[in-house]
Amino acid sequence: MKAQDSIVEHRAPKAEFVTDAPVEILRYASTSFKKGIPVALVTLVEIRGGAARPLGAQMTVRIDGLYCGFVSGGCTEAAVAAEAIEALKTGHDRYLLLGEGSPFFDIVLPCGGGIRLSIHVIKAIEPVDEVLGQLVLRREARLLYRPGAEEIACVGSTQTGWQAEGFSRVYRPSTRLFISGNALEASALANVARAVGYEVDLVGRAYDRYLWDVSPDRYSAVALLSHDLAAELPALDAALKSSAFYIGALGSRRTHDKRKQALRNLGYDDAEIARIKAPIGMFDKARDAASLAVSVIADVAALAAVAHEASQRPVRLV
Repeated sequence: MKAQDSIVEHRAPKAEFVTDAPVEILRYASTSFKKGIPVALVTLVEIRGGAARPLGAQMTVRIDGLYCGFVSGGCTEAAVAAEAIEALKTGHDRYLLLGEGSPFFDIVLPCGGGIRLSIHVIKAIEPVDEVLGQLVLRREARLLYRPGAEEIACVGSTQTGWQAEGFSRVYRPSTRLFISGNALEASALANVARAVGYEVDLVGRAYDRYLWDVSPDRYSAVALLSHDLAAELPALDAALKSSAFYIGALGSRRTHDKRKQALRNLGYDDAEIARIKAPIGMFDKARDAASLAVSVIADVAALAAVAHEASQRPVRLV
């Protein structure tokens, strides 16, 4: 306990870095634990009324006061971290209620609702590492929190929420964007995609790597930015044969009419062709590379929120 006691003499809780990416929050927990620093995983397990974050939002809190992640809009995280530090000192899990119905009258959520948080003192890091390993392989993973046993396991249901055994948190691979096409537009789109945390994979003749070699999965989006329909067609064929949740292609509506006919000649029916968003992007009047990039990323983000959650909607307690 001597080493831990020295760590306990810490400064006030402070975010070491700002993120709401689940993989970064779990990786921070794993790295800290392996350095011998006691850590807690805080999870939003109940929402009453409105909330700034979705069910399952998380924070990692270390006993030295450093933390990352969000369970609210940023107004309560330091207070949550302080409570997690107290749990780490005792070595036992606890719940924390904030907002509506909470004993902490000085902590008011701007949305006017109430949230309930579980604070789990991590005793074994293997379940967290197993989730991280599955995500690296681009597989969905689940972390089940069993409050009675004060433990977590890499099992659970396909929904985020309370189940018979405890609270199940579902993690999904990050969005990967495959980009093929002209260098100017492709480069601008890649920069914006990386800025919002997407994985970027540039494909095409310039990279000697093609879309039909990589088989985009259901967490992938495809952006085809070629002004040459004939050159685009093989990539478009590969995209339609994949399970990508988004396929977008550059060009006017007139160009898309020609594209549809070319695809019909390849045997595609109208339902399959309807998977293509053309003109690509949320607004089709983008005339420069920067505007096009913003338009495409906005479109991908909007559809990702629907596509990734449609069949596995989180359970929300009210």
